[in-house]
Amino acid sequence: MAQLDTEARVETRADAVLGALDDEQREAAQAVAGPVCILAGAGTGKTRTITHRIAYGVHTGVYVPEQVLAVTFTARAAGELRGRLAGLDVGGVQARTFHAAAMRQLRYFAPRVLGGPMPALVENKLRLVAAAASRSRLSTDRTSLRDLASEIEWAKTTLATPDDYPRRARDAGRDTPFEAAAVAAVYAGYESAKQRDGALDFEDLLLVTAYAIEEHADVARQVRGQYRHFVVDEYQDVNPLQQRLLDAWLGGRADLCVVGDPNQTIYSFTGADPDYLLGFADRYPDASVVKLERDYRSTPQVVGLANRLIGQAPRRKGLPELRLHGQRADGPEPTFTEYPDEPAEATAVAARCRALIDGGTPASEMAVLFRINAQSQVYESALADAGVPYVLKGGERFFERPEVREAVLLLRGAAAGGSDPGALVPTVRDVLASTGWVEHRPPAGGAARDRWQSLAALVDLAVDLVAENSTLDLAGFVAHLAERAGAQHAPTVQGVTLASIHAAKGLEWDVVFVVGLVDGVLPIAQSLSRPPAVDEERRLLYVAVTRAREQLMLSWSPARNPGAKRPRPRSRFLTGLAPDSGPTAPTARRPAKRPKVVLEGEAGELFERLRAWRSSAAQSASVPAYVVFTDATLQAIAETRPATLRELSGLPGIGARKLDLYGEDVLAAVTG
Repeated sequence: MAQLDTEARVETRADAVLGALDDEQREAAQAVAGPVCILAGAGTGKTRTITHRIAYGVHTGVYVPEQVLAVTFTARAAGELRGRLAGLDVGGVQARTFHAAAMRQLRYFAPRVLGGPMPALVENKLRLVAAAASRSRLSTDRTSLRDLASEIEWAKTTLATPDDYPRRARDAGRDTPFEAAAVAAVYAGYESAKQRDGALDFEDLLLVTAYAIEEHADVARQVRGQYRHFVVDEYQDVNPLQQRLLDAWLGGRADLCVVGDPNQTIYSFTGADPDYLLGFADRYPDASVVKLERDYRSTPQVVGLANRLIGQAPRRKGLPELRLHGQRADGPEPTFTEYPDEPAEATAVAARCRALIDGGTPASEMAVLFRINAQSQVYESALADAGVPYVLKGGERFFERPEVREAVLLLRGAAAGGSDPGALVPTVRDVLASTGWVEHRPPAGGAARDRWQSLAALVDLAVDLVAENSTLDLAGFVAHLAERAGAQHAPTVQGVTLASIHAAKGLEWDVVFVVGLVDGVLPIAQSLSRPPAVDEERRLLYVAVTRAREQLMLSWSPARNPGAKRPRPRSRFLTGLAPDSGPTAPTARRPAKRPKVVLEGEAGELFERLRAWRSSAAQSASVPAYVVFTDATLQAIAETRPATLRELSGLPGIGARKLDLYGEDVLAAVTG
């Protein structure tokens, strides 16, 4: 009787696990014997499916929890898997990243495999890369060292040695920071230095662990005896080094479940190879392939746009394509808007965010997504000017980037020597040129190009300001930069998210703005000569689109600056999606200048008193009046009459720096 009761409880738990799933998810969860490939589109509940599949296998007695290894790409995802499994009454399953799993195994087997304790880990490659570059007589800075380190990581994850790096880099179309032969020499020097130090880097963790299993039969028996069932999430992002370790773990067995979305393959530049996912059915002809296409995240309108976007891509050989089916109630149609220039685009986005917040949408439920981090500057400024809090994800704030800090110091030094009104833009260009920056010649390498874009953004800002005030000199520009830096809001959970599309993968918001959709940005310029790279850029836009739950706004601007003479075509990916004209694709005008403020009574008197104080403060600081406070901020002060610094800090346009500089004076002006 007791055995029957136990079996009934097990059956009840297993049925409960399946009862929470839709038909396709249930099919995947019941496929507990590998090989299994789950093609999970954006928003289709892949994490739920993975965890319920493991729970079903445990509750039906097919799996021993301690013999299951679930591999993810981030510690956050691994933690989420463990938490959900605990909620399904399943403990003991190992959910780890590739590196965490390899670290745990190698630390245990190091005495047997390496003849001693676990070697020290190279936490940061730059010191060893710098030494290797110096021995190769390369002139480097921190940016080029980061790019060299990235190339070494790419080589190691793709199993390229220093000897075959030049050929492999050429075949892959790598945009190398130096000649490929020079990068190979630095790579070889880095490996030698690392060996002399008796250290391992993070790529070595995977490589040495795979080697230990491949070459030591006793290690292989122990590892394969411990782990009998494998689950790999985000399988489209697996690289050759990770696949080699996975093959070593499996040892020819096929009890493997992989989960991935070929439409979200966006990390080829780091060595990820989608062919492992696309060729899964070829390697395992008896594999069960389950497609999850019910999108529970986004409205049918967002889903429809995503399907049309990815449907324009060339059809790839391999596994079946995914087509999402929206499960939510209808929502607004995505909008397409062209603005005359980037500042106008940013101002309009910031104004829309302000309106949504005023209408009750939490700031934390909005995101502005762009292709490159350098695009964040104009949105940081626009949001700050609109009094909208924001958080920057996946990168440093614009004014905290090393190259921007260095440039501002140089500009401040140049301003101390005096400058001519009307010569601001050429002066800024000359100062930045002293750092090695060359206009119209973005360098190869990701970090170097990001640095170039950041400095180019300073020139663009100077051009924009001169268009508004032709007499602005270098001292005024430096003061304006300090004002913008000080206006940045501290990160809060209620901020609008600013993020590159790569950093946004795996996240979602109610409202998403996808900005800067012009050829040369998305798709990025260096991809235009290689069709596979352009295809990946399309998938990147697909990822951005599928981050939106309810409202999706896509926009672009032909000019970087007001009055620019070289218009940029809108992104080729919008062809067939965005109407050429009509109410859903308006060409927005540049926001008109704010009308002159007219206040009456005591508010009007206070406004004029504040203007007089601002004029004196600006003259004392040798900066334009608007750098102290804009008329809009003075109007807000006059209308609300704050009595404390706390009340003052809540008004738009008043950040911590301004509060510190002018807070007491403003309160004194308010009290008369």
